[in-house]
Amino acid sequence: MKFNKMEISAIAQQRIRIVTSSDSQDAEDDLAVEEPLEIQLGFTEFGKKIKKSISVTMRTPGNDDELAAGFLFTEGIITEKGQVNAVKNDVFDENKVVVNLTDDFLPQINSLERNFYTTSSCGVCGKASIDAIKTVSAYQQNDNTLLVSRKVIFSLKDQLHLQQSIFETTGGLHASALFDLHGKFITLREDVGRHNALDKLIGNALLNDLLPLANHILLLSGRASFELIQKAGMAGIKIVVAIGAPSSLAVKLAEESNMTLIGFLKNNKFNIYSGFERISEL
Repeated sequence: MKFNKMEISAIAQQRIRIVTSSDSQDAEDDLAVEEPLEIQLGFTEFGKKIKKSISVTMRTPGNDDELAAGFLFTEGIITEKGQVNAVKNDVFDENKVVVNLTDDFLPQINSLERNFYTTSSCGVCGKASIDAIKTVSAYQQNDNTLLVSRKVIFSLKDQLHLQQSIFETTGGLHASALFDLHGKFITLREDVGRHNALDKLIGNALLNDLLPLANHILLLSGRASFELIQKAGMAGIKIVVAIGAPSSLAVKLAEESNMTLIGFLKNNKFNIYSGFERISEL
Protein backbone atom coordinates (compact mmCIF):
# COMPACT_ATOMS: atom_id res chain seq x y z
CA MET A 1 0.00 0.00 0.00
CA LYS A 2 1.34 3.46 -0.93
CA PHE A 3 1.05 6.42 1.45
CA ASN A 4 1.18 10.15 0.88
CA LYS A 5 3.51 12.46 2.83
CA MET A 6 0.98 13.15 5.60
CA GLU A 7 0.24 9.46 6.05
CA ILE A 8 3.95 8.61 6.27
CA SER A 9 4.41 11.19 9.08
CA ALA A 10 1.52 9.55 10.93
CA ILE A 11 3.18 6.12 11.01
CA ALA A 12 6.22 5.00 13.05
CA GLN A 13 7.94 1.64 12.81
CA GLN A 14 8.80 -0.31 15.93
CA ARG A 15 10.82 -3.47 16.39
CA ILE A 16 8.68 -5.96 18.31
CA ARG A 17 8.60 -9.60 19.35
CA ILE A 18 5.48 -11.62 18.55
CA VAL A 19 4.83 -14.33 21.10
CA THR A 20 2.48 -17.28 20.55
CA SER A 21 1.71 -20.30 22.67
CA SER A 22 4.38 -22.29 20.81
CA ASP A 23 7.13 -19.86 19.78
CA SER A 24 8.21 -16.23 19.30
CA GLN A 25 9.68 -14.21 16.46
CA ASP A 26 11.01 -10.70 15.84
CA ALA A 27 9.12 -8.40 13.48
CA GLU A 28 8.50 -4.77 12.46
CA ASP A 29 5.22 -3.19 13.51
CA ASP A 30 3.58 0.05 12.33
CA LEU A 31 2.39 2.39 15.08
CA ALA A 32 0.16 5.46 14.90
CA VAL A 33 2.26 8.51 15.79
CA GLU A 34 1.08 10.56 18.77
CA GLU A 35 2.68 13.95 19.44
CA PRO A 36 1.58 17.12 21.25
CA LEU A 37 0.32 20.09 19.27
CA GLU A 38 0.26 23.54 20.82
CA ILE A 39 -2.38 25.79 19.26
CA GLN A 40 -1.57 29.48 19.47
CA LEU A 41 -3.78 32.42 18.63
CA GLY A 42 -2.41 35.59 17.06
CA PHE A 43 -4.60 38.71 17.24
CA THR A 44 -4.50 42.49 17.60
CA GLU A 45 -5.72 44.26 20.74
CA PHE A 46 -5.50 48.04 21.17
CA GLY A 47 -3.09 48.15 18.25
CA LYS A 48 -0.75 45.61 19.83
CA LYS A 49 0.07 42.21 18.31
CA ILE A 50 -0.58 39.41 20.79
CA LYS A 51 0.21 35.70 20.58
CA LYS A 52 -1.51 33.47 23.13
CA SER A 53 -1.31 29.72 23.66
CA ILE A 54 -4.81 28.34 24.19
CA SER A 55 -4.57 24.56 23.86
CA VAL A 56 -2.28 21.57 23.90
CA THR A 57 -3.70 18.40 22.43
CA MET A 58 -2.17 15.01 21.69
CA ARG A 59 -2.67 14.38 17.99
CA THR A 60 -1.47 12.49 14.94
CA PRO A 61 0.72 14.86 12.85
CA GLY A 62 -0.85 16.05 9.62
CA ASN A 63 -3.58 18.54 8.71
CA ASP A 64 -2.54 20.67 11.68
CA ASP A 65 -4.02 23.79 10.05
CA GLU A 66 -7.39 22.08 9.81
CA LEU A 67 -7.17 20.83 13.38
CA ALA A 68 -6.40 24.29 14.74
CA ALA A 69 -9.09 26.02 12.69
CA GLY A 70 -11.65 23.34 13.47
CA PHE A 71 -10.86 23.46 17.18
CA LEU A 72 -11.28 27.24 17.32
CA PHE A 73 -14.54 27.01 15.39
CA THR A 74 -16.12 24.17 17.35
CA GLU A 75 -15.15 25.89 20.61
CA GLY A 76 -16.88 29.08 19.45
CA ILE A 77 -13.73 31.25 19.44
CA ILE A 78 -14.15 31.97 15.72
CA THR A 79 -17.40 31.77 13.77
CA GLU A 80 -16.34 32.09 10.13
CA LYS A 81 -13.37 31.77 7.79
CA GLY A 82 -13.28 35.54 7.26
CA GLN A 83 -11.97 36.01 10.81
CA VAL A 84 -8.83 34.00 9.98
CA ASN A 85 -5.93 35.69 8.24
CA ALA A 86 -3.56 32.70 8.08
CA VAL A 87 -2.82 29.36 9.75
CA LYS A 88 0.85 28.40 9.91
CA ASN A 89 3.06 25.85 11.61
CA ASP A 90 5.79 27.42 13.73
CA VAL A 91 9.03 27.77 11.73
CA PHE A 92 11.13 26.39 14.59
CA ASP A 93 8.72 23.83 16.04
CA GLU A 94 6.52 21.59 13.89
CA ASN A 95 4.44 20.80 16.97
CA LYS A 96 3.18 24.37 17.23
CA VAL A 97 0.60 25.97 14.97
CA VAL A 98 -0.37 29.64 14.97
CA VAL A 99 -3.79 30.87 13.86
CA ASN A 100 -3.46 34.55 12.98
CA LEU A 101 -6.77 36.40 13.07
CA THR A 102 -7.67 39.50 11.07
CA ASP A 103 -6.82 42.83 12.70
CA ASP A 104 -10.49 43.84 12.97
CA PHE A 105 -11.55 40.73 14.91
CA LEU A 106 -10.94 40.40 18.66
CA PRO A 107 -11.67 36.93 20.06
CA GLN A 108 -13.49 36.65 23.37
CA ILE A 109 -11.12 34.22 25.05
CA ASN A 110 -10.81 35.74 28.52
CA SER A 111 -14.47 35.09 29.30
CA LEU A 112 -14.32 31.41 28.44
CA GLU A 113 -14.67 29.24 31.56
CA ARG A 114 -12.51 26.47 30.15
CA ASN A 115 -9.27 24.76 30.79
CA PHE A 116 -7.98 24.12 27.26
CA TYR A 117 -5.64 21.27 28.14
CA THR A 118 -7.04 18.22 26.40
CA THR A 119 -5.83 14.71 25.78
CA SER A 120 -6.33 12.30 22.92
CA SER A 121 -8.62 10.14 25.03
CA CYS A 122 -10.92 12.82 26.41
CA GLY A 123 -11.48 16.25 24.92
CA VAL A 124 -14.01 17.27 27.56
CA CYS A 125 -11.87 16.44 30.60
CA GLY A 126 -10.66 19.54 32.45
CA LYS A 127 -13.36 21.93 31.30
CA ALA A 128 -14.89 23.87 34.16
CA SER A 129 -18.48 22.69 33.93
CA ILE A 130 -21.03 21.11 31.63
CA ASP A 131 -22.55 24.56 31.00
CA ALA A 132 -19.19 25.86 29.81
CA ILE A 133 -19.07 23.40 26.91
CA LYS A 134 -22.61 23.93 25.60
CA THR A 135 -21.36 26.15 22.81
CA VAL A 136 -24.15 27.70 20.75
CA SER A 137 -24.03 26.94 17.04
CA ALA A 138 -24.59 29.61 14.42
CA TYR A 139 -26.48 26.95 12.41
CA GLN A 140 -29.35 26.07 14.74
CA GLN A 141 -31.99 25.89 12.02
CA ASN A 142 -34.71 23.28 12.65
CA ASP A 143 -34.53 21.38 9.37
CA ASN A 144 -36.80 18.33 9.29
CA THR A 145 -36.91 18.06 5.49
CA LEU A 146 -33.86 15.79 5.17
CA LEU A 147 -34.63 12.20 4.27
CA VAL A 148 -32.05 9.42 3.93
CA SER A 149 -32.66 5.83 2.92
CA ARG A 150 -31.63 3.12 5.37
CA LYS A 151 -29.79 1.49 2.45
CA VAL A 152 -27.53 4.55 2.36
CA ILE A 153 -26.81 4.20 6.08
CA PHE A 154 -25.93 0.51 5.66
CA SER A 155 -23.47 1.39 2.87
CA LEU A 156 -21.37 3.75 5.01
CA LYS A 157 -19.40 1.27 7.10
CA ASP A 158 -17.81 -0.54 4.15
CA GLN A 159 -16.92 2.80 2.54
CA LEU A 160 -15.23 3.92 5.74
CA HIS A 161 -13.03 0.82 5.82
CA LEU A 162 -11.97 1.42 2.21
CA GLN A 163 -10.86 4.97 3.06
CA GLN A 164 -9.08 4.33 6.39
CA SER A 165 -5.60 3.65 5.00
CA ILE A 166 -3.66 4.50 8.17
CA PHE A 167 -6.00 2.54 10.42
CA GLU A 168 -5.59 -0.51 8.21
CA THR A 169 -1.83 -0.29 8.77
CA THR A 170 -1.69 0.58 12.48
CA GLY A 171 -5.12 -0.26 13.91
CA GLY A 172 -4.67 2.76 16.16
CA LEU A 173 -6.66 5.69 14.78
CA HIS A 174 -10.14 7.11 14.98
CA ALA A 175 -11.83 8.47 11.87
CA SER A 176 -14.49 11.00 11.00
CA ALA A 177 -15.91 10.82 7.49
CA LEU A 178 -18.30 13.00 5.53
CA PHE A 179 -20.84 11.72 2.99
CA ASP A 180 -23.61 13.36 0.98
CA LEU A 181 -27.24 12.35 1.50
CA HIS A 182 -26.93 9.71 -1.24
CA GLY A 183 -24.04 8.02 0.54
CA LYS A 184 -21.29 9.36 -1.74
CA PHE A 185 -17.98 9.66 0.09
CA ILE A 186 -16.61 13.22 0.34
CA THR A 187 -13.67 13.31 2.75
CA LEU A 188 -12.15 11.66 5.82
CA ARG A 189 -9.73 12.60 8.57
CA GLU A 190 -7.95 10.24 11.00
CA ASP A 191 -6.30 10.90 14.35
CA VAL A 192 -5.37 9.20 17.62
CA GLY A 193 -7.97 11.49 19.22
CA ARG A 194 -11.58 11.10 18.08
CA HIS A 195 -12.26 14.76 18.80
CA ASN A 196 -9.16 15.76 16.79
CA ALA A 197 -10.31 13.73 13.78
CA LEU A 198 -13.63 15.60 13.80
CA ASP A 199 -11.97 18.99 14.31
CA LYS A 200 -9.76 18.26 11.29
CA LEU A 201 -12.82 17.37 9.22
CA ILE A 202 -14.73 20.48 10.27
CA GLY A 203 -11.62 22.64 9.92
CA ASN A 204 -11.28 21.42 6.33
CA ALA A 205 -14.88 22.45 5.66
CA LEU A 206 -14.34 25.85 7.30
CA LEU A 207 -11.17 26.66 5.37
CA ASN A 208 -12.83 25.63 2.10
CA ASP A 209 -16.05 27.62 2.67
CA LEU A 210 -18.22 24.48 2.89
CA LEU A 211 -20.08 25.32 6.11
CA PRO A 212 -22.78 24.65 7.15
CA LEU A 213 -22.82 20.89 6.58
CA ALA A 214 -26.57 20.41 6.96
CA ASN A 215 -26.90 18.35 3.78
CA HIS A 216 -24.27 15.81 4.81
CA ILE A 217 -23.92 12.66 6.90
CA LEU A 218 -21.16 12.42 9.50
CA LEU A 219 -19.80 8.93 10.20
CA LEU A 220 -17.76 8.29 13.36
CA SER A 221 -15.53 5.20 13.52
CA GLY A 222 -16.11 4.70 17.26
CA ARG A 223 -18.55 5.83 19.89
CA ALA A 224 -20.56 9.06 19.88
CA SER A 225 -19.68 11.21 22.89
CA PHE A 226 -21.23 14.47 24.02
CA GLU A 227 -18.33 16.50 22.68
CA LEU A 228 -18.51 14.96 19.21
CA ILE A 229 -22.23 15.75 18.99
CA GLN A 230 -21.52 19.29 20.16
CA LYS A 231 -18.85 19.73 17.49
CA ALA A 232 -21.13 18.27 14.80
CA GLY A 233 -23.88 20.67 15.84
CA MET A 234 -21.51 23.63 15.57
CA ALA A 235 -20.95 22.70 11.90
CA GLY A 236 -24.69 22.41 11.24
CA ILE A 237 -24.61 18.62 10.78
CA LYS A 238 -28.06 17.05 11.22
CA ILE A 239 -27.31 13.34 10.75
CA VAL A 240 -24.58 11.59 12.77
CA VAL A 241 -23.88 7.87 12.44
CA ALA A 242 -21.52 6.05 14.83
CA ILE A 243 -20.05 2.57 14.56
CA GLY A 244 -20.10 2.37 18.35
CA ALA A 245 -22.40 3.40 21.17
CA PRO A 246 -23.65 6.88 22.00
CA SER A 247 -23.52 8.17 25.57
CA SER A 248 -26.69 9.26 27.37
CA LEU A 249 -25.56 12.89 27.28
CA ALA A 250 -24.83 12.65 23.56
CA VAL A 251 -28.39 11.44 22.94
CA LYS A 252 -29.81 14.23 25.09
CA LEU A 253 -27.83 16.88 23.19
CA ALA A 254 -28.83 15.36 19.83
CA GLU A 255 -32.49 15.57 20.84
CA GLU A 256 -32.10 19.17 22.01
CA SER A 257 -30.31 20.03 18.75
CA ASN A 258 -32.93 18.38 16.51
CA MET A 259 -30.25 16.00 15.23
CA THR A 260 -30.60 12.44 13.97
CA LEU A 261 -28.24 10.19 15.93
CA ILE A 262 -27.56 6.60 14.89
CA GLY A 263 -25.35 4.15 16.80
CA PHE A 264 -24.11 0.56 16.64
CA LEU A 265 -23.97 0.58 12.83
CA LYS A 266 -23.50 -2.95 11.50
CA ASN A 267 -23.89 -4.49 8.06
CA ASN A 268 -27.55 -5.32 8.64
CA LYS A 269 -28.61 -3.38 11.74
CA PHE A 270 -28.41 0.03 13.42
CA ASN A 271 -30.14 1.88 16.25
CA ILE A 272 -31.77 5.32 15.85
CA TYR A 273 -31.68 7.32 19.09
CA SER A 274 -33.15 10.63 17.92
CA GLY A 275 -34.48 12.26 14.75
CA PHE A 276 -36.27 9.07 13.58
CA GLU A 277 -38.20 10.92 10.86
CA ARG A 278 -35.09 11.54 8.71
CA ILE A 279 -34.44 7.83 8.02
CA SER A 280 -36.75 6.19 5.47
CA GLU A 281 -37.71 2.51 5.49
CA LEU A 282 -36.66 2.04 1.86
